[in-house]
Amino acid sequence: MKIALAGDHGGFHLKGVIASHLESKGHKITDFGSYTPDPVDYPDYAFAAAESVARGENDRAILLCRTGIGESIAANKVRGIRAALCLNETLARTSRTHNNANVLCLAGDYLDDATSLRIVDVWLTERFRGGRHKRRLDKIACYEALDRKLDKACPEKRHRRSARTAARRRSGAAG
Repeated sequence: MKIALAGDHGGFHLKGVIASHLESKGHKITDFGSYTPDPVDYPDYAFAAAESVARGENDRAILLCRTGIGESIAANKVRGIRAALCLNETLARTSRTHNNANVLCLAGDYLDDATSLRIVDVWLTERFRGGRHKRRLDKIACYEALDRKLDKACPEKRHRRSARTAARRRSGAAG
C-alpha cells in the first residue's frame, strides 16, 4: 500500500517510528515532512499529504501532531478526505469499517510507540463494510460537493436548504 506520512514537530518522533514500521511491512512511504523537530505550521504538511490521497497518488495517509486535532481539522478540509483522530484500536477499527477513513491522525503527546503501532496496524487491515455506512458517506460527499449542478444527485441537500429557509421565515429571521 502507498501511504503518505506527515506531521509537525509534535509528531516528529512518532513519524519516524511509524515510517520504519510500515517500511518493514513492505508499504511504500511518501514522507511529506516535517523533517526536523523544529516548530512548523501543521496545515502545510496535513494539506500536502491529504491532497496526495485525494489525487490518488497515495492510498492513505497518516498524520501526526501533539494532539492529532489540528491535523484532522486541516486534512478534513481537502475534498474527498475522511480523516479520523484515533486514540485506540477500537476507534481505528470503526474509522475504517464505518467511516472508510482514508487519513489516520495520531496524537504524539497521548500515545506511546507500541500503542500507536497497534492502532496503525488495525487501521491498515480493516475494510469498509459499506451498506448503511456507504449511504451515510454518500450524504457527506453530496454536502461536501456544494455544487448546485449536483443537487439532482443530492436531493437531501435541496430538502435541508428549503427546511432551513422555512425555519428562518417562521422565526422572522432575514434570508
